Amino acid sequence: MADSFTFFDTPAAPPAGKRRVLVTGARGNIGSRFAAFAAQRYDLRLMCYRLDGAAEQLRGYGEVVEGDITSLERMYELCDGIDTVIHLAGAPDPSTKWATLLPLNIQGTYNVMVAAHAAGCRRVVFASSIHAVSGYPADRQVQAEDPVNPGDLYGVSKCFGEALGRYMAEQHGLSVIVNRICWFEPPEKTCDKGGIGMLDAYVSPRDMNQMLALCVDDTKLKFAIVHGLSDNRFKRLDLAETRELLGYEPEDDLTDMNPVLRELNLGEKLREHDQTGDDAPSGIREDLDRLRG
Repeated sequence: MADSFTFFDTPAAPPAGKRRVLVTGARGNIGSRFAAFAAQRYDLRLMCYRLDGAAEQLRGYGEVVEGDITSLERMYELCDGIDTVIHLAGAPDPSTKWATLLPLNIQGTYNVMVAAHAAGCRRVVFASSIHAVSGYPADRQVQAEDPVNPGDLYGVSKCFGEALGRYMAEQHGLSVIVNRICWFEPPEKTCDKGGIGMLDAYVSPRDMNQMLALCVDDTKLKFAIVHGLSDNRFKRLDLAETRELLGYEPEDDLTDMNPVLRELNLGEKLREHDQTGDDAPSGIREDLDRLRG
């Protein structure tokens, strides 16, 4: 099976100052929280589809600009002088019809990656989705190297972005990190019974912010697929490779955050199945103690 990542022959040198980062879809849930998180870390250009009240609230975090991902020329202008593009813009709803997905998630993604390459950007961080692999059975943990298996047309559009990203990286030298973002919600929206449905796919804002920053700061990867998921007790997507490639250390676990799940005490109950510790009951404990003297 093919690797889901490749490295540059020579890692890029770190910048002398702050990296210049363009965030498309900056007024959205993920983009606005990342802007607040990264305002001091990077020199941010925050692209919004329209300059409304939500966009105005971003002005304290960086340069706020108006832009449309369906315009290749405008994207080229906005990529000028940029080190990394975090591409979050697009149709976010899994029920979106093809007529909307085509201009936004297909043509728009093409425009962003081509414009970034033409403008000399070092990297694009592409917001893919768990929907690119949601066609696998629910009891199967998906690995980054598994073939794409979308469960809906929205997922199909994300598969296109993943394939285009690999093409741009391997054939044109534009580094692309694909981030399969899972169920992103602020913590307060995870605390009722409805939050239980996020059990194996939740990603918290602080874990997502950490992940995006690691994708921006990495200097070794030419291409990679990583999984945007918190450290939940149950994980729909495997995190081992993501941890190894980026040094990702998620802090949150939905089984501890949701009151209903927390009362089940899943951590302790699941640990009861692990009988490998020195204090675990054992049929040979008596003989071991006698021989150890």
